[in-house]
Amino acid sequence: MGITSEATTVWNGELFTGNGNVNLDSSNAASFPLSWKARAEGDAGVTNPEELLGAAHSACFSMAFSNELRNAGFPPTSIQTTAAVTFVPGTGITGSHLLVNATVPGIEEDEFHRIATLAKENCPVSKALTGIPITLEADLA
Repeated sequence: MGITSEATTVWNGELFTGNGNVNLDSSNAASFPLSWKARAEGDAGVTNPEELLGAAHSACFSMAFSNELRNAGFPPTSIQTTAAVTFVPGTGITGSHLLVNATVPGIEEDEFHRIATLAKENCPVSKALTGIPITLEADLA
């Protein structure tokens, strides 16, 4: 049986001058302000859809990579993933770059990269993002 997760955004005003708030409804873990300025130019303390997408992609990849490593006989000690999602006004989301650093006892570099690529291709968020390039840079600690 599947799980449906929900988030709600309330937007006030027009796109360029308005602002909003996104709430993580299912977990009730957080509420974030958002704005066009944060999306198009960056704005400290205010999020945007791409940052939230990056959070989803980095979390999903880390979980998938952990599972793939365990399945291959290399349970990881730690995995740190940053997903850098790029947005170009007038064009849209142009890519997601996964930057990974992991501590995995006993694994060889080639096997580490093979499994990281497998996780990138099979993580559910990566699969949902098939319309954009997804790149991977993985380092073994």
